[in-house]
Amino acid sequence: MKKILILGSTGSIGCQALDIIRENKDKFSAIGLSCRSRIDNLINQIREFEPEAVCVGNAEDAKRVQNEFPHLTVYYGDDGLVQLANIDCDIVLNSLMGISGLAPTYRAIEMGRDIALANKETLVTGGALITGLCEEKGVKLLPVDSEHSAIFQCLEGNKGREVRRILLTASGGPFRGRSLESLKDVTVEQALNHPKWSMGSKITIDSATMMNKGLEVIEAKWLFDVPADRIDIHVHPQSIVHSMVEFCDTSVIAQMGLPDMRIPISLALNYPDRLQYGGSSLDFFTAGKELTFEKPDRKVFKCIDLAYRALEEGGSYTVAMNGANEELVAMFLKGEISFLDIPDTIEKVMNAHKPGKAASVEEILNIDKEARIMARELVRR
Repeated sequence: MKKILILGSTGSIGCQALDIIRENKDKFSAIGLSCRSRIDNLINQIREFEPEAVCVGNAEDAKRVQNEFPHLTVYYGDDGLVQLANIDCDIVLNSLMGISGLAPTYRAIEMGRDIALANKETLVTGGALITGLCEEKGVKLLPVDSEHSAIFQCLEGNKGREVRRILLTASGGPFRGRSLESLKDVTVEQALNHPKWSMGSKITIDSATMMNKGLEVIEAKWLFDVPADRIDIHVHPQSIVHSMVEFCDTSVIAQMGLPDMRIPISLALNYPDRLQYGGSSLDFFTAGKELTFEKPDRKVFKCIDLAYRALEEGGSYTVAMNGANEELVAMFLKGEISFLDIPDTIEKVMNAHKPGKAASVEEILNIDKEARIMARELVRR
């Protein structure tokens, strides 16, 4: 019986993970849960899964949950997430949004817990810090993103073999094939209309700008120790091939399947074994009739090049880029800025950024805060 802590249990990944736990009660138990604001959903999860501890976004919600469950340990806020990460468990599923996932992940690794990572910003901002600590503590870092899980699966059984390229696939998002001019008046509703995946609002906007793919390039560099110039993005609108690995002999191994996040989640939670799953099989006579690949349009989706640039600059640049992006996406979702203000302002933040030390969680969070302030100031001007 694996004891699982789910950070972000009311989001898309967290709910699907609980579906897997519900269907495999002989294998898993949800020992801890967290959410920021969907308290009614969390209360229902507590009743069903009976965790030992939970974390919510603020003190008022913590009081409400505590009154409902007097014997439950209840934490709140960002500090509460770190406290929750101290819980005795076998694996931590981090499906939090943004840089909020960094500190609790670091703490969980310090405690020797394996990590199932669906929070790419943890590695985007703290890649060297997190991977170094994993190595020191002997902790497994298991990817949950469909693309990185695919790469992970392609590399299984090929340890020590030279990788020529990682071929990172992308659906292309809702604006694939559009011109830069046509994106000037994009609405929030249009940007949230992803053609293939059902995700949270932040990651869906990142997919629309293709910053999500840039962040995944950075994440792949840290997960698989492959330099950025050997990570190529391939737009694949059918979302059947989840990513590929080319080896030194030019042989390419791909991982394929229908778009279904339960597959990479279950693999990470039950690693090294696979779980039985009743989902639909991939029918190549229908879904596989046409599998196409395109180069991303980097002139339209310049967030891709901004991510490659941040990775090349190294150090605090990925932190500044990520912080600016998170702040600007939030502003766009509130209707405060236009869609194209997101990449344009990120570029300005990066141009103005003064490199700083990013060797600890505290230093990374300070740089993140500065980048957010700068992004808002630049928009205000």
